[in-house]
Amino acid sequence: MKSLQIVKSYIDPLFTRDYWQMLADYVGLGRKRSGAMIVDRAGLADFLASRASHVAQSSLYGYLRTRAGTRFPQLFENEDLLKSINIAKWHVWLAAMSDLCIHVGQNLHQSGHFDNEQVGRLMSSLVREIVEQQGDPDEAGPDYAAARDKLLQRIETCDWTHERDEDTVFSHSPEALYYWAPIAEELKEHDESIVKNSIRYRWIEVRRATRDQLDCAALQANLVDDESEK
Repeated sequence: MKSLQIVKSYIDPLFTRDYWQMLADYVGLGRKRSGAMIVDRAGLADFLASRASHVAQSSLYGYLRTRAGTRFPQLFENEDLLKSINIAKWHVWLAAMSDLCIHVGQNLHQSGHFDNEQVGRLMSSLVREIVEQQGDPDEAGPDYAAARDKLLQRIETCDWTHERDEDTVFSHSPEALYYWAPIAEELKEHDESIVKNSIRYRWIEVRRATRDQLDCAALQANLVDDESEK
């Protein structure tokens, strides 16, 4: 699926961009995110992939940069540390994808244009396609497959009729960031609330974008058209 090819460009910009451009992107000085309305399956896939990846990586690299200070670029010259960063990157991304899918699915159901079964079918198929395109990255570590399965299970067993507050919806990504960030435990224990709140703060813009860009009526109509053409 062509729309999902964008995942690769978002999932690892650190190794394909100039370091300073990467920082500019993460603090909002680089390329602006598209504000296009989400009216079809491809647009929703792009939204999920790009926003989850941006939140995951900006939160992880932001935390590392805060702790490392001017030594931040040197972190990526240490092979052992780089290995840990890559593992963390993939796990935080899975958790971010999990939270965002629950948020978007809940919005779809509350719109009145999708019933519980329709939301479950759509969100399950989209997230499965996105993670399957990534495969099993060697750099993601031995626990990646289990974390991926946990994400799929959360989406596939979700009761979309149940209303959740934002803290409940966006619960996996703060925990993953705190757990997987390769920071010494004696330092990390003093950072817990700050680190978890940092990623919660980054979700605010995404929640706003979901409200502004998600056209549930058009999306539902286009999905019906897609089904009729098969």
